[in-house]
Amino acid sequence: MEMSFACFHFFYLSSPNKNCKFVFYNVINYQIIMRILVSTRLPIEGFSELKQHFEVVFPEKDIFTKQEVIERLPNFDAFLPTFQFKVDKEIIDAAINLKIIANYGVGFNNIVVNYAAERGIVVTNTPDPVIEPTAEHTFALMLASARRISECDRKMRTIDGLKWGLLENLGQTLYGKTLGIIGMGRIGKAVARRALASGMNIVYYNRTRLTPEDEILFNAQLFDLEELLKMSDVVTLHTPLTDETYHLINSERMKLMKPTAILVNTSRGPVIDENALAEALLEKQIFAAALDVYEFEPVVNEKLLLCDNAILSPHNGTATIEARIEMSRFASQNIIRFFEGRTDITRVN
Repeated sequence: MEMSFACFHFFYLSSPNKNCKFVFYNVINYQIIMRILVSTRLPIEGFSELKQHFEVVFPEKDIFTKQEVIERLPNFDAFLPTFQFKVDKEIIDAAINLKIIANYGVGFNNIVVNYAAERGIVVTNTPDPVIEPTAEHTFALMLASARRISECDRKMRTIDGLKWGLLENLGQTLYGKTLGIIGMGRIGKAVARRALASGMNIVYYNRTRLTPEDEILFNAQLFDLEELLKMSDVVTLHTPLTDETYHLINSERMKLMKPTAILVNTSRGPVIDENALAEALLEKQIFAAALDVYEFEPVVNEKLLLCDNAILSPHNGTATIEARIEMSRFASQNIIRFFEGRTDITRVN
């Protein structure tokens, strides 16, 4: 985007009357091209409009290192990091001209948001494009866990790794079972739609109660967390990471769950105490777990790797071609609208 400002040059001409002088103003317009730094190489299709307005710089390789970002940011007006790129105080301190951080992802715990606010930097996220792909991935994990698809596939690839038979490798059906949704926001509701289509019953735990219309639409009942854990056949997490949700699912709460229960997490890794989960899985305290996020990702708890009843995916709940392109467009729109002075951006601070 070009931003204009005027520089006024003053000069004087003497008149025949030496006591009088005329002042002329010569106005020269300058154009400033706003510069956008993108942390990671992303599908270029999503940035076509952004590139029409700004100078957009991508890394030559897959991703800029932290040091490369620190060295470059002083010359940029906006930064577009992915949810995997940590934007800490050191990076923000280097960004002397930065006005907006347009995060590529719905979560923003990769950014020290409060410190950015102190420095007068706006932070935005991309909530809309992630809803359906994350819900789709969540339901895929639920099905794969219930029917032991990943476990059986893995064992069939080894010599004598799997015994065939009518009563071998038995899983569970989801039809008629109770799904407990922790965090009934937009992703939680999208999961509920899929569960209803599969004949499941919906219970939920949320900070605020749904409207009566939504409760009717999803045939959903509100319960407190402990009651939900006791009654659910599948528990799925769709909550942000906060001080209150850190280790929300811990050893004591997992003891409340049915031995046939399945736990799914596509929200944020630290919402679950992974050591406690690994113990519960190894001791068959619960039937299975499926995780797309991890407490210390990209490091995965070694105990979880030993669990046949754990399905592990590499934080790719939004990893579809369509979602990646739409996330790029959404983040680009936040930047464009911000510099146009509009307020219809998904600001988080």
